[in-house]
Amino acid sequence: MAKFIATIAGPDGKGKREVVEAESINGARNKLIAAGFSQAQIRDLKEQKSGLDIDLASLTASVTVKDLAVFSRQFSAMFNAGIAMVKCLDILSNQCENPKLKKALFKINADVQEGETLSSSLKRHGDIFSKLYCAMVEAGEIGGVLDEVLTRLATLLENAARLQNQIKSAMSYPSTVGSLAVIIFLGMTIFLLPTFTGIFDKLGAELPAFTQIMINISEFLRGPTFPDDDPKGRKNFYVVFLVIALVIGKVVYDLWYKTPAGKRQMDAVFLKLPIFGDIIQKSSVASFCRTFGTLTRSGVPIIQALEICKDTADNQVVSDAVASSIAEIQGGGTISAAIERYKVFPAMAIQMMMIGEETGELDKMLMKVADFYEDEVEQAIKGLTSMLEPLMIVVIGGMVGSILLAMYLPIFAVMDAIK
Repeated sequence: MAKFIATIAGPDGKGKREVVEAESINGARNKLIAAGFSQAQIRDLKEQKSGLDIDLASLTASVTVKDLAVFSRQFSAMFNAGIAMVKCLDILSNQCENPKLKKALFKINADVQEGETLSSSLKRHGDIFSKLYCAMVEAGEIGGVLDEVLTRLATLLENAARLQNQIKSAMSYPSTVGSLAVIIFLGMTIFLLPTFTGIFDKLGAELPAFTQIMINISEFLRGPTFPDDDPKGRKNFYVVFLVIALVIGKVVYDLWYKTPAGKRQMDAVFLKLPIFGDIIQKSSVASFCRTFGTLTRSGVPIIQALEICKDTADNQVVSDAVASSIAEIQGGGTISAAIERYKVFPAMAIQMMMIGEETGELDKMLMKVADFYEDEVEQAIKGLTSMLEPLMIVVIGGMVGSILLAMYLPIFAVMDAIK
């Protein structure tokens, strides 16, 4: 028996709360009607208690693709096993670790118990469940194949999460090592190199050009805006200014990138980058084909599926190409011909789509294209990682070596002069 909180009208006309035990919200409502309370607000007691605990956390928490993939896989497994939807949602809402998703699942479970469809309830949580997710669930409900759709959703999200993790792991190494190299270089330039300046002055010899350049860089970074005898020791303004400028630049870039024009321009640049541009293009194509194929296989109409693909595309250039293609397809054109016109998709992907349209197996061909390019991205990332590892070691060695060379060149010059 579950417990529910019911807000009912007391003898004095004021609302009061009562705990009602029943199998479901509908059962609790029937008990209250039998007791003469036809108007009552009912809430699951577990939701009431849990909601108080997770409200604060849910404000800052975010639901990742991995969270949705795990939820979808567990939901599909239980639903395919014949467990009632309400029971599935009840179990998942209680065991969910993400506070934001947990709170949403409690509300969705309550909506479904009151007779609402799963898809309409999911749409109320658009910040968690995308248009793609809701459209597929709705198509599954209409076609009576919700169990199959949930399995496809789980597979789709797992592939997306795997691809994201591969890209993140590939980029984490060079970004971490690069940041460390910059910190080491700045530390040696600002704090270590100046200790040798006095030695160089005592030597009295003319400094090599490379050493003088490094000293000038060090003095610029250490350049005080206050006198040397300032009691507060306020120096290194340039370093502080550099950090502030970088932070402001990052904020401005993020704000600009969120605008349609900014995202369009930068995404076009990303696609043209050496090595990385090829990976981004293949990743975008794989994502589009996987999403489009899953939607059409689940019974979503072609135009609606393309609209969803347009809205969920990671790259704005791909999104614009799909958006422009929709009008041509509505006018009677084929999907492959419309998309080929915008030169975003590789020729192999276009040819596979064309074959799929001719044979009536577009969804299968789209899945094959997605599998192919996901493998291509995986291999490219492995190759990039293996190439970057020795390259980053050389970069760090070069940066540290340049400081050491600047420090010891004058000493070697003086020793040669003495000889």
